[in-house]
Amino acid sequence: MSNLRLGDKAPNFQAATSEGPIDFYEYLGDSWGILFSHPADYTPVCTTELGTVAKYKDAFQKRNTKVLALSVDGTESHKGWIRDINETQNTEVNFPIIADEDRKVSDMYGMIHPNADDTLTVRSVFVIAPDKTIKLMITYPASTGRNFDELLRVIDSLQLTAYKKVATPANWKQGEEVVISPSVSNEEAKTLFPKGFKEVKPYLRLTPQP
Repeated sequence: MSNLRLGDKAPNFQAATSEGPIDFYEYLGDSWGILFSHPADYTPVCTTELGTVAKYKDAFQKRNTKVLALSVDGTESHKGWIRDINETQNTEVNFPIIADEDRKVSDMYGMIHPNADDTLTVRSVFVIAPDKTIKLMITYPASTGRNFDELLRVIDSLQLTAYKKVATPANWKQGEEVVISPSVSNEEAKTLFPKGFKEVKPYLRLTPQP
């Protein structure tokens, strides 16, 4: 099992994919990235997930984010499955799917949880910043499909809070009020947040999204 934690450097790797061989770091370049695993090809929930991601291409591009899927099946299997995804989900898969037959990447990223299944990957999600550090990790069981609107929301929050001295409150969405970081004094806040701020408590100050 991998011991990766938030803030760790995402391990680089080379792998065969449905779009040819890649080097993970080269593929990401200076973009944000989502690496997400799937239990197996030709499975129902994964089919809907990959179709959804393909439909969200513009939303990910707008956020300078590249996606990369993974399954423990081979490239020929991936190519056949992609035809099914395109047909059943009315889309065109437009991102690579890693063929991790030797489980090298799965083991590196701790995507196999033996008590759930000792051969198939669970639904792991890693969001990786341009400096290649891991900013988010979520693990779903095989039976539960992911919410990609939530992943977009998280990326919006990560990108905002990476560059501004704010945090995002519960259920926050793009354009809503944000929380000023506790490390910022009220005097500094007046300069940093010219739209003003509301002090609910000394430790809870709200300001329009910068």
